[in-house]
Amino acid sequence: MAAESHEVKGNKPYSVSIHDEWIVLFRNSSGQVAALQDRCLHRSSRLSKGHLKNGELTCPYHGWKYNFEGKVIHVPSEGTTTRNRCAKTYQVIEKDNYIYLQLSPSQFDLKPFSMSCYQKKNYTTIRLQNIFENTVTNCAENFLDIPHTTFVHPSIFRNSKNEEMSAVIERKKGHVKVTYLGEKSDFGLFSWFLNPHKKEIIHTDEFFMPNVTMVNYWFGNKHFIITSQSVPIDHKTTKVYTDLTYNYGFWNLIVKPVIRWQGQAIIDQDIEILKNQSETIQKYGAHFQNSPADLIHTFIESIQHEIEQGRDPNLLPEKEGKINFWV
Repeated sequence: MAAESHEVKGNKPYSVSIHDEWIVLFRNSSGQVAALQDRCLHRSSRLSKGHLKNGELTCPYHGWKYNFEGKVIHVPSEGTTTRNRCAKTYQVIEKDNYIYLQLSPSQFDLKPFSMSCYQKKNYTTIRLQNIFENTVTNCAENFLDIPHTTFVHPSIFRNSKNEEMSAVIERKKGHVKVTYLGEKSDFGLFSWFLNPHKKEIIHTDEFFMPNVTMVNYWFGNKHFIITSQSVPIDHKTTKVYTDLTYNYGFWNLIVKPVIRWQGQAIIDQDIEILKNQSETIQKYGAHFQNSPADLIHTFIESIQHEIEQGRDPNLLPEKEGKINFWV
């Protein structure tokens, strides 16, 4: 994921950084999004600092002009002379009002993650963007971690009730799913609204390789989904796009500012604790000791390890386990 659709306007280029690669996005006269390496072929000035007119991008240094396909279509110092020059380009897909890039060719037919409830009838979505000073894997693990919530997000998200919880965890074809059993825990400030009768809720957490997490809560006829796509800016910085999608019936518009506030407040607390973790890892290395509740983390890490080694995580053996922990 490179940007939200509204960020790439028709009148100026938009700069992003993914995996330490500088990329410039812009729209042609038909509104399609182009993605080029953010470097002019001439003297390596950043194209994102240039200007856009009629869907053509002009370098700010010597005026070299690029079209939607990355071809150099005009060099002022050469007059009317043209030569076959082309900037590095990337495949772009625009879907669900997000813009996705493919940084390198692939033998697989890659598609963006499906935001199944986005713009679905009776559902409302709030979109947030945040920068985390940590890796994609550590961010993903945090987003699917319950034990930290009573310490990092007390009251605002979950209060400690010293209750035992259990969950079934599955790893299958690059996907990890956690299904919580018998969860009735307190949900902080808004328990009176979400689960007033403290009935058992349905709660699942999922990881989709290599960078997507999805949390689903069903409180009776209320449904709340948190979908996070974590994009590496560099080896220790991650940009996270978060969709807070919910169906609370006629309450949808009324609670929107509250959900936005609560969602961002929880994210701010995660940003702080993940920075704490990252700084310690940089000094002492990532030497983790796991508890039984960390089985989800070890499953995620096993998938990421296969990716890092250039192997297919789909070939990992299917595994399932059950855990018990206290919150």
